[in-house]
This record gives sequence, structure tokens and C-alpha cells, in this order.
Amino acid sequence: MSTRSTETTVTFQKPFKLKAFDERQPAGTYRLLIDEEEILGVSFLAFRRTATMLLTPALSAGAGVSRSYLVDSAELAAALEADGGQPERAV
Repeated sequence: MSTRSTETTVTFQKPFKLKAFDERQPAGTYRLLIDEEEILGVSFLAFRRTATMLLTPALSAGAGVSRSYLVDSAELAAALEADGGQPERAV
């Protein structure tokens, strides 16, 4: 079974909170790592998302300790929609 990882970014216009975090995160652009695995047995190439990881701090925060948090992709999408921020995009 093949796997792939993609790095994207997401931008929040306002501070936000996800279940994976103990406290609210500041507005900004964040790196997002997405792991997917190939779906076997179909007549076309297809992948299923297996993990979504958001890295903190925001890119604009500069150098410092970066942490990776496993987040729920549906919760992240809902938070972005509520924020009016940018959807994830490939880097």
C-alpha cells in the first residue's frame, strides 16, 4: 500500500481553538502536514486521509520551538470556515 505526505498551509484571520490545543492559538498562517494512504481495489488512483497535523507556532511568529498536533480534519475545516480564513492549499 502506498502512502504520501503533503505539506500545505492554512491561514486564520482571528485567534482559534481546536480540541488538540490546551489554549487558543493566535491568528496567522500555519503549516499543515497531511498523510494519506492509497485505496486499493478501485479502478483509479485514490487516496484516503489518515492523519492531519498542524504545526505551531504560526509561520509569522519566527524561529522557536515547533510542535506538531494531530487534529481532526473536519474540525479544522469547520474552524477555518467559521473564521473566514483560507482553506488548506499545497505548498
